Amino acid sequence: MPYLIQNPDAPSPEIHKLKRGVNTIGREIDNSIIVADRSLSRHHAQILIAEEQVIITDLGSLNNTFVNEYKIDQCELKDGDLIRYGAVVFLFVQAIESSKPEPLGGEGSNLSIIGRLAPEKTRVALQDLLDHNNSQQKGTVLMLRQRNAEQRALDKLKILLEVSQQLSSPEEPQKLLEKILDLLMQIMNVDRAIILMFNQQTGELEQKAVKFRGGIPTDGQIYSTTITNFVHEHGEAILISDAIVDNRFYDANSILAQAIRASMCVPLKPRDKVIGVLYADNLSMVNVYRQEDLEFLTALANQAAIAIENAKLYKQIETEAVMRAKFESFFPEAVSKKLKEEGKLKIVDTEVTALFADISSFTQMCSRMEPRQVIEMLNEYFQVMVEDIIFKYEGTLEQYIGDGLLAIWGAPYRQPDDAKRAVQSAIAMQRAVEGLNQDWIRRRNLRIKIHIGLNTGKVAAGNIGSPKLIRYGTIGDTTNLASRICDVAKGGEILISHTTLKHLSDRTIPVVKLPPVRVKGKQQPLQLYRVLY
Repeated sequence: MPYLIQNPDAPSPEIHKLKRGVNTIGREIDNSIIVADRSLSRHHAQILIAEEQVIITDLGSLNNTFVNEYKIDQCELKDGDLIRYGAVVFLFVQAIESSKPEPLGGEGSNLSIIGRLAPEKTRVALQDLLDHNNSQQKGTVLMLRQRNAEQRALDKLKILLEVSQQLSSPEEPQKLLEKILDLLMQIMNVDRAIILMFNQQTGELEQKAVKFRGGIPTDGQIYSTTITNFVHEHGEAILISDAIVDNRFYDANSILAQAIRASMCVPLKPRDKVIGVLYADNLSMVNVYRQEDLEFLTALANQAAIAIENAKLYKQIETEAVMRAKFESFFPEAVSKKLKEEGKLKIVDTEVTALFADISSFTQMCSRMEPRQVIEMLNEYFQVMVEDIIFKYEGTLEQYIGDGLLAIWGAPYRQPDDAKRAVQSAIAMQRAVEGLNQDWIRRRNLRIKIHIGLNTGKVAAGNIGSPKLIRYGTIGDTTNLASRICDVAKGGEILISHTTLKHLSDRTIPVVKLPPVRVKGKQQPLQLYRVLY
């Protein structure tokens, strides 16, 4: 299988194994290979591992992809090729040769490895330790093969370790409960096993999973609420040799009705709080349980309780991650990052390049469309303009204004080429409109044009609102003037101010100087430039 070796000349290069199919590289966490370097785009490039070739494709990255220092859009990779994404270098190799084991501590160390053991070699197969034929002859329901006390103690430990291993992987809660009962029925000769979990809202134990031996009746309630409630309230395991004659449950009609004879019930108690109970019984035989059985079931229940609690926590973490992702979707990536770093958005004086974009003749167009159609169209439009373009060029979306949008470069993070990124974003937006129009003419009989204005200058940036209702924004004449410039621009045009032109590090972007223009709120005419694209 091929590999990418990150920074191959470093003392400890990082090695990434490539999988069959598509492997993506970039800063975003959903990539196959995540590289936290700002010179890479969020989704920078992809490598396709096919049967007979390996294809690398640039995903429209800002700083491009180079193979052996040649800029590429797409090409075939060969063993030993050097790939550069932004400022990060990788070596592509078809395979990595295995090296002989070195002394522990590396070359020159006096410590040597004298033995190795893979963790999976320590696992046991439960069937090798259990005897499902004659366990009742031993006076216990624990179906251990060995009779020797010391060996039985060792085997019980091995079984519990294996149970812990099997319950350690994250599972859906219901599947986990069923797996616990499956393991219990493998290990112990009981007729029925049930898990009940405590419901905080109702204050009652609720049956969540059940398992029967073949031929056991399944109709009606199959456990004694008297026994399960007793264990939940006291938090202690109990063993009952004959429930019908046990004085503690003298008034329990369910015991008489079901003719429950021998039973065990243990609390599920991962820490100091009982979250449920594990109940097992036999319907016909008395005196079939020993203290050994109760102790083992308690130990198994402890493992099960920890697994159940971990599954709940895992599910909670997953849910919180989804909610956090939804919460963060309200903020641009840069604003979310700033919130994580500082916990709040301080007000700072900074310099930004502001971009205003509007759809030309939007009001007239809306008069011919249903409101739902307008929303659907705007959602498609904004996804392309913002997520695919503005965020790609590392801009910050400040707000949507009807059919318009305001984005800034320079806050909450500044970069030397903010003006260039903003102008490149505007060019990409105009080109993207043509792609949208090709699709919309077919689907909606609709074609749009947008006009864009950009300006560079000082602003105050930070949270504009309350501590609980966060909105990152800027205040200053810079953004106001960008809006006025946008109003001057015609459909399909990009106009920039003289200050934005001065800040352009890339003077290869062609512009045309326009006659001075008067705008609302300014006494002196503005010198504007039209960007050619």
